[in-house]
Amino acid sequence: MSRTALITGASSGLGAEFARQLAATGADLVLVARDRTALDELAERIRRKHGVAVEALRADLLKPRHLKLVVERLSDPERPVDLLVNNAGFGLPLDFAGNDIDDEVRHLEMHVEVPMRLSHAALRAMLPRGRGRIINIASVGAFIPRSTYGACKRWLVVFSEWANGQYGPQGVTTTAVCPGYTHTNFHERLGLPPGQEGVPDWMWLDARTVVADGLRDAARGKAVSVPSLRYRLIIGLVRFAPRSLGARVGARGR
Repeated sequence: MSRTALITGASSGLGAEFARQLAATGADLVLVARDRTALDELAERIRRKHGVAVEALRADLLKPRHLKLVVERLSDPERPVDLLVNNAGFGLPLDFAGNDIDDEVRHLEMHVEVPMRLSHAALRAMLPRGRGRIINIASVGAFIPRSTYGACKRWLVVFSEWANGQYGPQGVTTTAVCPGYTHTNFHERLGLPPGQEGVPDWMWLDARTVVADGLRDAARGKAVSVPSLRYRLIIGLVRFAPRSLGARVGARGR
């Protein structure tokens, strides 16, 4: 397991769960998020419980100077990062035509440009050492028509598949973790209270399981990890189903 892991979007949701599970293995952490209070509170809880070193790096990744700080941290040869978890993200309503185009551009930057820049920095630091891992948090939406969210996540999957094949033999693996609907605060930030997402109970996953499965598959060097059999079956069915059916599936929830 990694010696030091850098996690973006680490103050809550899947990012915080990655931090907890990695700390339980003895990994030191660099936690990146916008919310300084939540970041510091999580860092202190993890230090007390697991006795690992935790660095809290406040950064809004959509601000170039903040993103540069994270790139510099990944590039620091004196403090090597062994695992990068590209988790930061946000959602928008599925009505592309109705959304503000500047919001859509920021959405694209967060889900594509930010992980691309951070992966580039991580690879340039990891490859000379001959070891390292990158985990990109994608989504089942990458395989199902789902507005620009699915398109962004599809980019992450394709990039991860390519990077894993290209750099895996050199000791640096890349894994796209593709969860389905997962109990975090992601949907609340879209203005949807719990239970009002329009998604049946059986489609929801637990964050602990998603992270545990993702870390296991990354350790095995898999390019793509889809937690839970139910979503692997859904992806398989949608691939062979008419496009109109895939679009209806992708319209569920927000």
